[in-house]
Amino acid sequence: MPDPDVDEQHNDRAEWVQDALRRFAGPLTRYAAGITGDAERARDVVQDTFVRLWTADPARLNGRLAEWLFTVCRRRALDVHRKERRMTALDEIELDATASAEPSPDVQTAQREGEGEALRLLAGLPPNQQEVIRLKFQNGLSYQEISGITGLSASNVGYLIHTGLKTLRKQMREGEAQSSKLKVQGNHR
Repeated sequence: MPDPDVDEQHNDRAEWVQDALRRFAGPLTRYAAGITGDAERARDVVQDTFVRLWTADPARLNGRLAEWLFTVCRRRALDVHRKERRMTALDEIELDATASAEPSPDVQTAQREGEGEALRLLAGLPPNQQEVIRLKFQNGLSYQEISGITGLSASNVGYLIHTGLKTLRKQMREGEAQSSKLKVQGNHR
């Protein structure tokens, strides 16, 4: 005869995992794709992450579900990326072509052109700056959560974000100045 307490625990766990899946599947997939450079591998990484969540003890996560999910996802994505790099020799041109799953700025609507340009410029930052900026602004995580995910100190996270944003702002200003200059030259022809 089935045990009603076991069935209830199973249903509670299933509901907990389903809720986490609804909230975090998209952000985790984008995050993993940024690490692996491939959307399909990213989906596999996220699937592995949620399989591990199923076996995790909710009480041990202690209200740190987002940090736990991103940490597990990051570790798995890095493992997959390292394995792929050992198996396939990619040159830098191929890496640049697969580095971002984001649409290019010219595909963006007029409303999103600035965001598209920022994402393009973001891909030119060092990987550690890209990672912390994506975790902060695409996923809304705190410095402390990012610290827990990456193993960096919270102050180092803050420094990397500050430095990366400063570089992005400078590059965007330079791009705007160049664009304005080209428009002026075009009007004089």
